[in-house]
Amino acid sequence: MNTIRPRLLDLCCCAGGAAVGYHRAGFDVVGVDIAAQPDYPFEFHRGDALEFLAAHGHEFDAVHASPPCQASSTLTAGTNQAMAHKYPQLIPDMRAALIACGRPWVLENVLGAKLRRDVLLCGEMFGLNVIRHRVFELGGWTAPTPTHLPHRGRVSGYRHGRHYDGPYVAVYGCGGGKGSIAQWQDAMGIDWTADRRSLAEAIPPAYTTWLGTHLSASITAGAEVAA
Repeated sequence: MNTIRPRLLDLCCCAGGAAVGYHRAGFDVVGVDIAAQPDYPFEFHRGDALEFLAAHGHEFDAVHASPPCQASSTLTAGTNQAMAHKYPQLIPDMRAALIACGRPWVLENVLGAKLRRDVLLCGEMFGLNVIRHRVFELGGWTAPTPTHLPHRGRVSGYRHGRHYDGPYVAVYGCGGGKGSIAQWQDAMGIDWTADRRSLAEAIPPAYTTWLGTHLSASITAGAEVAA
């Protein structure tokens, strides 16, 4: 007996870190991004995420969105007006569009983003060699947050001219002893792209495998109640 997999729309998808996690949790995933994403491992559409959501969101069982994080990142936020123009704050418009869609949704971003912290995930929760805290705001469903385990040490690399050893890899930037692409891939649990920028912008698939398992259960429970 064949089981129909729920469909998930992956907005601002980049190279597919979130997508692979949701796929492992049982979803068929379709990605949308304003930029070409040649390494995206599933069906991909190049275009405006908000426009695609308005036109096709009703065709999916759930929606995930990861708007560009530069406007909220501590590495860029508040630097100057030119930076704010280069990296506009897209979260409010994305949230409004997700609510209007009427499907269960996930809005993901960095710690500095103006999101409700329904779930906070860290690589240590999944045994990864990257910390990579990310916040998830959930709409139309809920999920618990795993125990936030103590970090085992420092992020390896240079800080202010001094080198530190530690169990974690810094998956961002190009200098400061940030590690090789192979180290980044291993730390993130990503093996389908070797593009440094894509790796730097991704979230580990383990995060959305965990979230997706709870999301799938919520969708199934809702369908059973409706029946």
